[in-house]
Amino acid sequence: MTRRLVRLAALLGAVGLWQLLTAQHVRLWVRFDHLPTAVQVWHAFGLRLGTEEYWQDLTESLRRIGTGFLLAGLLGVAAGVLTARSRWAADLLGPVLEVVRPVPAIALVPVAIMLFPENEQGIVAITFAAAFFPVTVATRHAVRAVPPLWEEAVRTMGGGRGRVLWSVVLPAALPGVVGGLSVGLGVSWICVISAEMISGQFGVGYRTWQAYTVLDYPGVFVGIATIGLLGWLTSGAVELLGRRLTGWLPPRPGGAG
Repeated sequence: MTRRLVRLAALLGAVGLWQLLTAQHVRLWVRFDHLPTAVQVWHAFGLRLGTEEYWQDLTESLRRIGTGFLLAGLLGVAAGVLTARSRWAADLLGPVLEVVRPVPAIALVPVAIMLFPENEQGIVAITFAAAFFPVTVATRHAVRAVPPLWEEAVRTMGGGRGRVLWSVVLPAALPGVVGGLSVGLGVSWICVISAEMISGQFGVGYRTWQAYTVLDYPGVFVGIATIGLLGWLTSGAVELLGRRLTGWLPPRPGGAG
């Protein structure tokens, strides 16, 4: 409870500082007099909550992130396990993955526009690409970090490759996989919002950019706040799932989290 109160106080303090700087039109290294106040944003947020347009945008962004991230999670874990456990997969897939991985997913927007007949498919593909590589890399490293002694123990008791994979490798690699999923989700949000701004027709990113083009600055910050809340809630869901899947691990010292 104490930690929750401290976190809430920190958040309220940041909002209060924002209100003070913008209301007083402070000009330092940045121009706070150009920004809307926290009260103005809160008022605009309340108005947007009552519109059907807001919830449609929310639904579209969540559907895109959900589809792309789910595909990236499934295929990324499979690719990570394959490249870590199979020399053939490492030789065939590894070079391709390493060449494509440094390319920012948002840089693939022109390619997605050319490849897919609809913008919707392109945005999902960009979201998938954003999450796929962090998940793949994290899974690969986590699988390679499994102590060989654990595998040998199962083999001496008659376990085959499948038994070793499902009973030893995957459970031991789960913490690393969950970490990759968490990172991949954050990158996915960055890219899906950027893609919506560039080529979307609906979605939180599209609406935020549209508000900027008509000089609706409180509306811009409503979009930013919505993106932050969505990212926080979805990230929390992934972490909760990770704790459920890795409940057999000993608790961390001090319960940090």
